[in-house]
Amino acid sequence: MSRRMEIAETLDATGLLCPLPVLKLRKRLKPLAPGQCIRLLADDPAAVVDVPHFCSESGHELLSVSEDGAAQVYLVRKAGA
Repeated sequence: MSRRMEIAETLDATGLLCPLPVLKLRKRLKPLAPGQCIRLLADDPAAVVDVPHFCSESGHELLSVSEDGAAQVYLVRKAGA
């Protein structure tokens, strides 16, 4: 079985403030299969703390954090793979 990274979905949470980016991320992760990845775009300053904390607490893997203009881009792999 391949561990190739495939982005199943992109969630644009720009313009949303804490805790909405993480709440939407949690909701969008639920229907994904274990191992699938989601790309989250957020510009809330609290997201740099909230997203890594959410991943750590829920067991999901934060693969990368980068920037795209004013937004941060988080790549998250659903737990269980």
